[in-house]
This record gives sequence, structure tokens and C-alpha cells, in this order.
Amino acid sequence: MMKTVVAVYTGQGLADPLKAVFKELLPDCRLVNIIDDSLIGDVVQAGQVPPGVARRLIQYFHHGEEIGADVILNTCSSVGEVVDDARRLIGVPIVKIDESMAAAAVSYDRIAVLATLPSTLAPTMRLIQKQAEAAGRQVTLVNGLAEGAFDALVCGKPEEHDRILLETAKRIADKADVLVLAQGSMARMEPKLKETTGKPVLSSPRMGVEAVKALLENAEQKQA
Repeated sequence: MMKTVVAVYTGQGLADPLKAVFKELLPDCRLVNIIDDSLIGDVVQAGQVPPGVARRLIQYFHHGEEIGADVILNTCSSVGEVVDDARRLIGVPIVKIDESMAAAAVSYDRIAVLATLPSTLAPTMRLIQKQAEAAGRQVTLVNGLAEGAFDALVCGKPEEHDRILLETAKRIADKADVLVLAQGSMARMEPKLKETTGKPVLSSPRMGVEAVKALLENAEQKQA
């Protein structure tokens, strides 16, 4: 029987890249996308997740359950903490796209978190800290806010976005053992950042889909 994954997006940018990862890793899966790009706009404007965004997001998770999702994938790191509350309300497993990435990151001592928005940087750093505590690890987190990069992207200047991100990575690389990309949309920069800094780089899209795949396979084994 075909499995269904419902992916919930707060913006347009990651839908096509993630679709390609699903096609590679879960080709027989029915992928349903729910996209509301007003969500990230409201988060950026507020500088945090306002109550209205949390309510709408949880409603989309409910919709995912009604659609028949076997797993729901939350694709946005800025709103990941809403998932902690939603998991108590939704009868379907919800995967945070960046949870596996954060768990992998805490095997390193000094972790630089690259982000283009403070509203993504802060929750990603909190998630990594939480994973470190769960693993009994003490880690040092390095702030890698690439100021101006998000505005450049919004204004249709992807080259400027990439330049600012690279400059930020070079500036903080000596303070870190690994670079973590807080936004899934940055994943395309992973090879360039590795090459430029010489440091390992972790991004969330592939690891998030791998987590979904593992959940589906575990559920199948239990049913067998």
C-alpha cells in the first residue's frame, strides 16, 4: 500500500528541491505539499513565531492527518518549536526537517550555525542545545548570522545572498568544527561552503527526508 507524506511549507523556496530528494529516496511515496507563504512573512515581521502562525500551522498538521498522512514533515526551522506542542495534538508522527541534522551536529564540540534570519537562527541554536543535553554533551555554539543575505534573496539577488553567506562562513570557520545550515534553502550552498572553509557542513533537507523514510520503514516492520 502506497504511503502518504504531507510536507508543510511556510514559503515556496524549498518545495522543488525537497520533491527531488523524495523522488530519489522515497520514489513510491505519495507526497502532498501544503504551502502557505504568509507564515514566514509573519514570522520575519514579528521576529518570532506569533500565536496566529502557530494556530495556522497546527491547523495544517490537522489537515495532513485528514489527508491520510502516514508522516507529516515540517519543513521550516523557524517554526520548528510549534511541532513540540503539535505532537501532543496530532495522531500522526511529525518530523522536524532539522532534528536529525541537530542530532548529528552535537557529535562536534564547536558548532557554527549559519542563518540569514534571526528568527531561524535562535530556534536552531536552541534545538542543537536541546540535542546536546539529550546526548549528555557540552557544546559551544557560534552565531553565524549572515546579515543582509535574506534581504538580498527577497530582492532577487541570489548572487549577493550567496556572497554574504560565504563571507560569514569564512569569518566564523576558525571558531568551529562544523557548520550547520539553519535554513533548508541553503542546502545548495553545502559543496561551496565545504570547499571554501575546509570544514564539514550539515544541511537539513536530505537528512529530514531520511528521517521520514526511517519512520515509514519502522512502521512497516512493526506491521509485518
